[in-house]
Amino acid sequence: MKSLLLLGGLLGWGVGMGFSLNQGNSMPACLWHGCLAAYFTALLMRWWGRAWSKSLQQSIHERQEAENAIVPAATTPKVSRP
Repeated sequence: MKSLLLLGGLLGWGVGMGFSLNQGNSMPACLWHGCLAAYFTALLMRWWGRAWSKSLQQSIHERQEAENAIVPAATTPKVSRP
């Protein structure tokens, strides 16, 4: 989770600085825009990472439940009639 937070911060800072420099802003303004973009992008990546992790855990849980439902039915002995 921390790696996603750091990745989001780095990407946000780079994009914020790049767009601000491209608009011809002064260096203090570029730094300010980069910091704001880094903060919001890191928060967005943290949210997305948690949502992705919960979805992945739910998928694994559902797959395990499906496998457990299939296994007992397959191992039930059949009664043979004479």
